[in-house]
Amino acid sequence: MLKQRIITALILAPLALIAILFMPMWWFQIAIAGVVALGAYEWANMSGITERPKKAALMVAAFIVCIMLSLIVDVDKIWYQGQLHGLYHFILGIAALWWIVSLAMIIAYPRYTALWRTSKPIRCTFGALTLIPTWVAVVSLRTSLYDVDPYYGASLLFYVLGIVWAADIGAFFVGVKFGRHKLRPNVSPGKTLEGLLGGIAASFAIIAFAALHYHVTFSRIWLHLLIGGITVAVSALGDLNESMLKRCAGIKDSGKLLPGHGGVLDRIDSLTAAFPVFAFCYVTWMA
Repeated sequence: MLKQRIITALILAPLALIAILFMPMWWFQIAIAGVVALGAYEWANMSGITERPKKAALMVAAFIVCIMLSLIVDVDKIWYQGQLHGLYHFILGIAALWWIVSLAMIIAYPRYTALWRTSKPIRCTFGALTLIPTWVAVVSLRTSLYDVDPYYGASLLFYVLGIVWAADIGAFFVGVKFGRHKLRPNVSPGKTLEGLLGGIAASFAIIAFAALHYHVTFSRIWLHLLIGGITVAVSALGDLNESMLKRCAGIKDSGKLLPGHGGVLDRIDSLTAAFPVFAFCYVTWMA
């Protein structure tokens, strides 16, 4: 299992690096749409849909929605005079509200699940609220200040990836060593409060480095730290949200596409929350 995980990671990491740094924007949008489409296929499985044609239909639908958004908002119009296009900003705002609702669902779980647990359409809607804004967020961040510095947006993506990965690593080691208080045992028995705090602490090293890199003024450093901390905290929410839906569907992994890792959603669950929330905060208060 460990060997498979390492081999898969060694293949995927360079592909992700090349896509973020060197892929033309149109093809980058298509590539991210492909990842979202694969996530939609697996989300159908978590929604209780087992028929392959129906899962494939949801996958195609997710891909088409992303491509339609890219056609409605030309890549040169995503940002205008430092402002994100209104449609994309609206979608990110809806995503921020969705993650507040998701937090309430996780806190209440397993109470009130009768409202959505047996409804495939509602659970598919949860998937749309999770996956489509992820595409919008990644594309919005990648194209930020593209005409000034083609790699500025890439640095934003790496920033989010860095703090989320640092949080995951910190949470794992602190949780194993000091974890005593379960975060939400009904949702994910392995997650602990100590692990979450350890993850947030580890991520602040990346946040501090980024503050120096972007020359954040002292008067705005609090905002930088606050948004970084919110991004890390909500990344844990993305993990818990997927765990809750998998538990409802009675499955362990979202899929089997990535040997040793499970499914695509198992690898990006934290990012599906982190990217939209960070992007919303970035375009609202930092851009």
